[in-house]
Amino acid sequence: MDKQEMMELYCAGCGVAIQTEDKTSVGYAPPQSLEKETVICQRCYRIRHYNEASTVTLGDDDFVRILNGIGDTKALVVQVVDIFDFNGSWLRGLPRFVGGNPILLVGNKVDLLPKNVNRNRLINWMRKSAADLGLKPLDVVLVSARKGEGVERLVQAMNEYRKGRNIYVVGVTNVGKSSLINRLLKQFGESEMDITTSQFPGTTLDVIEIPLDDKSSLYDTPGIVNRDQLVHKVAPQELKIIMPDKPIKPKVYQLNAEQTMFIGGLARIDFVKGERQPFVFYLSNHLNIHRTKLANADELYAKHKGEMLAPPGPDAAEAIVWEKFTFKVPSGKYDIVISGLGWIAMHGKGANVEVHVPKGVAAGLRPSLI
Repeated sequence: MDKQEMMELYCAGCGVAIQTEDKTSVGYAPPQSLEKETVICQRCYRIRHYNEASTVTLGDDDFVRILNGIGDTKALVVQVVDIFDFNGSWLRGLPRFVGGNPILLVGNKVDLLPKNVNRNRLINWMRKSAADLGLKPLDVVLVSARKGEGVERLVQAMNEYRKGRNIYVVGVTNVGKSSLINRLLKQFGESEMDITTSQFPGTTLDVIEIPLDDKSSLYDTPGIVNRDQLVHKVAPQELKIIMPDKPIKPKVYQLNAEQTMFIGGLARIDFVKGERQPFVFYLSNHLNIHRTKLANADELYAKHKGEMLAPPGPDAAEAIVWEKFTFKVPSGKYDIVISGLGWIAMHGKGANVEVHVPKGVAAGLRPSLI
């Protein structure tokens, strides 16, 4: 293979241009691998076979370039968000970047929700939340990229709304975008391409084109890094603790006023005032929850952060700057949502609650999904 041909070769896993000169740079592949029918870079190879990822990501200017390019075309834009991290996985300013192109909103990881979650209520909540953030999507579709749930409905919606145009799939890192496209390929199309997926943020490094027909294609774009996401507050090996991998099992605690709950070392919930009532935690089953008196909370955290109160580990715990959200939860059924972690359902007679999270991570109040 001559140099000109190699310059036109792109990794089938992440979309980056292949090069054989510099092992430490993006797109490196051993020269002998170029003879294979499907070529992937060494980084993708290590993610697939060893679950190891380098920290290579595109810069913000590259992301803006790619998004602005979508605005110069006529296309359907599919925005994928993580149901458990709606605000943290929101692509800010998307309508501005993609011009007048219509947007289809997809909520991924629906398989991790408890079975008694009302799906229609969730869709309506996503519509309202999107509108509050400045987006009126054509439609909202719930899917599980991992299980294939909702994928047929998504394909129907994409075919209905694209009207023969290209499709661009966009989202921040770690929402399961590439996993979703792989599911589409396996379920509905023959393709040798298998896009690299992993739990590490920033897996896809450039736009990947997948032909749909003679005149149009589906494009997988790089995950855009939102530094406020909780996944960026922990080490890569801790992601499997905070990110659910199985349906969530609610944990119920009967709390009195002036009690505190720690979610690992990532969040603190202070029940400041109110009658004794249940706090129901919907979080990854791997996360540890610790209860203490509000008066002892500061001392407990100082003594046990990074160890009993983990993740994050000791080094990351030292670097955390805390931010406090104060909620007057009305009587009725409400959820306190912590972006990237999950939510706490409160179905009592009202309460004053303070939530402490790492600075940049959002917390909010919504009508209960359950």
